[in-house]
Amino acid sequence: VQLQASGGGLVQAGGSLRLSCAASRIIFSINNMGWFRQAPGKQRELVASITSFGVTNYADSVKGRFTISRDNTKNMVYLQMNSLQPEDTAVYYCNVERSGRSWPNGGYWGQGTQVTVSS
Repeated sequence: VQLQASGGGLVQAGGSLRLSCAASRIIFSINNMGWFRQAPGKQRELVASITSFGVTNYADSVKGRFTISRDNTKNMVYLQMNSLQPEDTAVYYCNVERSGRSWPNGGYWGQGTQVTVSS
């Protein structure tokens, strides 16, 4: 599975962005899908995840501001980000679970999209 992330950019604090991740094949059978981010000098961290049943999980730092969703008919995963803050600045990566492998480390990774939030 190849993943193509898009939607990043530069936004002022308080603004919004919507990230999209396009998968190269049908994703409805994939259980875990998620968005991760990595800021300079920091480890990659989970931002949000969603299962095939629609169960979501969010990092405490983004709860109430970010929303993850998936459209299996379009092979897409989205991350709606509202009330963005400078600390949200990072490269954002999408990841989908790979059959037979642990998730997320064994999953497929997209190329990343830069999100920069100015104060």
